[in-house]
Amino acid sequence: MVPREPEGRLAGRLRVDQGLAEVTHDGGSRDAVVPTYRGPVPADDLGWTLTHEHLFVLSPELDREYPHPEWDADLAVERAVAGLEELWDLGVRTVVDLTVPGLGRDTSLVGRVAERVRVNLVASTGWYADEVLPPYFRTHGPDRLVGGPDPLVEMFRRDVTEGIGTSGVRAGMLKVVTDTPGVTPDIARVMDAAATVHRETGVPITTHSNPHERNGLDQVSFLLDRDVDPTHVVVGHSGDSTDLDYLLALLDTGVLLGVDRFGMVHMGSDDARVDLVVELVRRGHATQLVLSHDSAYFSRVTPPSWRREHTPHWTHDHLSRRIVPQLLERGVRQEDLDTMMIDNARRLLTPVGAGDRR
Repeated sequence: MVPREPEGRLAGRLRVDQGLAEVTHDGGSRDAVVPTYRGPVPADDLGWTLTHEHLFVLSPELDREYPHPEWDADLAVERAVAGLEELWDLGVRTVVDLTVPGLGRDTSLVGRVAERVRVNLVASTGWYADEVLPPYFRTHGPDRLVGGPDPLVEMFRRDVTEGIGTSGVRAGMLKVVTDTPGVTPDIARVMDAAATVHRETGVPITTHSNPHERNGLDQVSFLLDRDVDPTHVVVGHSGDSTDLDYLLALLDTGVLLGVDRFGMVHMGSDDARVDLVVELVRRGHATQLVLSHDSAYFSRVTPPSWRREHTPHWTHDHLSRRIVPQLLERGVRQEDLDTMMIDNARRLLTPVGAGDRR
């Protein structure tokens, strides 16, 4: 299987250009751009895209005082560079890094990788918490002890419109999380902030959901009640479910489903995920599916030694090497794969015009 090359030029520059992308969309993807670590890339040039991945999942407080014995920053960078160059050779052109604060986002570290690889890397913003936020957020914001504007909105907006920290890298994706605790008051603040910045900028939203709790429905209800465009929402980890009624109910809202944990066999079998994709494509839903791995080149949560023993195929090349051939054998057409991996990702990452929804 060779992914279809996108029309137009590929943004394969080797030097980092921190030119800032315009997050606008005038109705056609040819003139639309998506922010990446190398600066703006025409949406039509994104190509075969992995929409839910990580490079490095870290824990800064632990890392400072209790460094992980397997962590070596230079070695991790080398592994990521080698892995992403291998992905390029397999036809992958863009990777969305969904590492946000709460998971140890480090734009400096990822920037060291981005300047050496041809794959486009899209940064994300949001806050990874599934129940409570750090104490800072309890005292800052409207009607709180210290007061001021909501810091979550300020952070997300700045990351999208100005750049993350001093890196100049603009975020091209917003991320929110709910899990077993549901939409707690703190998590509602995160989701509300993400919805606000989405309305202002058109940048899409990916969720972390727990499909076994069917909480993607709560997420979608919350976001759509706040005028979020459903075509720019991915309900992440939906592929861990085999509950077709639940998944079809989500699809009926117009959102995309992330079948995004291929290789993560401790959260569900790849056979079941393949079966799900085959069935949903058969039912005509290829235009609402995106496929990925949720993998990392290093994760403090599940370090390399554990992954090698328990999830040996939970790698960024697993789709290209093993899953795509299975899908083709099961009757999924190449054009369906291109729809899921190229067209859907392009439409998702192309920011919606903010003025269209006001």
